[in-house]
Amino acid sequence: MKHRVGRVEGEILRELTKILRKNIRDPRVSDVTITAVECTNDLSYATIYYSILSESVKKEEEAAAGLEKAKGMMRHLLGQVLTVYKVPELIFKRDNSVKYGSKIDRLIAEVKKQDEDRNN
Repeated sequence: MKHRVGRVEGEILRELTKILRKNIRDPRVSDVTITAVECTNDLSYATIYYSILSESVKKEEEAAAGLEKAKGMMRHLLGQVLTVYKVPELIFKRDNSVKYGSKIDRLIAEVKKQDEDRNN
């Protein structure tokens, strides 16, 4: 069963990425990248994790609103290509790991710079 859920998650990730690029014309979601999909065991819900490159709170809120608005259309289009009996309900969540990673990179760069300044 777990293997099937994993396969469906991969399929949803691939198809939603295509749908987001080709079918959703909302400019609010143009910077959105889908990073992961987690489905419940019965495939009734799919949590879609997404990232956005902007640090701006306004852009983040706009992207979330754009995804909410496009949710019905995305689910409909997903239903036409998925090999499951019932298309899962989509839940969008911001994936902060990309943001966290860039913060860590920035902190490391600052420490290196301070270290170089001390040694000179």
